[in-house]
Amino acid sequence: MAIVIGVVCGRCDRYSAMGSAQVCSCGGQLALGAAAKPQVPRPPARSESIQAGPPAPVSIFGNEVLKPRRTVGSLVAAVPPAPPATPTRGATAHANPGGSAVSSPNPVEEEATTGVRAVSSFPSDKPSQEELMEQARNYVCRSCSTPVPIAHKFCGRCGAAIPPDILNFRTQFFGQLQTPGRAKLILIRGEGVEGLVYQLSAEQHVLGRNGQISFPDDPFVSPRHANIFYRGGKLVVRDEGSMNGVYWRVHGSVEVSPGESFLAGEQLFRIDGSPRPNDGPAPDGTYFYTSPKHQTQFKLSQVLEGGTFGMAVCARGNVLQIGREGCDLNFASDLYMSAAHCKLEEAGGKLTLTDLGSRNGTYLRLKQERELTNGDYLFIGRKLLRVEITAPN
Repeated sequence: MAIVIGVVCGRCDRYSAMGSAQVCSCGGQLALGAAAKPQVPRPPARSESIQAGPPAPVSIFGNEVLKPRRTVGSLVAAVPPAPPATPTRGATAHANPGGSAVSSPNPVEEEATTGVRAVSSFPSDKPSQEELMEQARNYVCRSCSTPVPIAHKFCGRCGAAIPPDILNFRTQFFGQLQTPGRAKLILIRGEGVEGLVYQLSAEQHVLGRNGQISFPDDPFVSPRHANIFYRGGKLVVRDEGSMNGVYWRVHGSVEVSPGESFLAGEQLFRIDGSPRPNDGPAPDGTYFYTSPKHQTQFKLSQVLEGGTFGMAVCARGNVLQIGREGCDLNFASDLYMSAAHCKLEEAGGKLTLTDLGSRNGTYLRLKQERELTNGDYLFIGRKLLRVEITAPN
């Protein structure tokens, strides 16, 4: 029995002899037949090899159609369409006949041709003069983001110079200080930021923890501590019943009386009159044996924080001197005390407090209103303030 070897067509299931390229009845191609040469498409005229191929696929990110595939070597990558052009500030975007986005620098001209006006999202109004001066007053260093006080020309942290425009606006902000007779307070020493300037442009200025000029961080300042106001063209300070008082820097010598207080260095003192004699006999006629007591005209007591008393000394003569060394009362560890700071003297039944040219001054607690002059210093709580008054015309 003869064996016939052939190829079965996958379409019509008929046999064909070996070497046949296709089935005679259905014309189907046979896998073992001679392969026809593929027709190679003619390359496009331009050098870039971009095939049109089947219809472009749709992107999964929306309804946008991806561009034709670009062949790079053996890799095929889908190139997404370019994003729509964003109009620049003050310009109107539209499409030109070529399809690329262009911007019109003239919105009026564009509105005339397209009927659409471009509206900028940026505010066109420039900051007012007052806003610029307010920014300069609250200037923050651009290098280290540290607030810079008004009177400073350099950053206290990194040393960066304040820009000239900021200094110019600060000068304009405080320009009304040139008004004759008007004044300002400058913070010289305190627990907060030193060098702050307080402009006294109103008629009255209440200082305190809750005042117009507030020091909320100072526990020695009362809620309504003092009032600085103008009266008859003069600047006057008045204690508003504060717990710790208002202290004014002594110029030369001032007359004082028993019961008054003053500051020297970081020490607070109270002046007392001649102590009552207590060396007489007891009710039963017995004398208490003590060392002989010298006659004294006045007594000086140190007042500690909280109101208790520290050292006390009675004057053996008519003068009592305070300082850091070589005096009747010495405070060697007080950095604000001069070697010979001040003295208290009795003459003709009157007591006089004299500053001996100390570096940091002697301050007397005010009992009543006092007129202030240019260059005066005030102690309020732990804040030291200097008064500057513009000279009248």
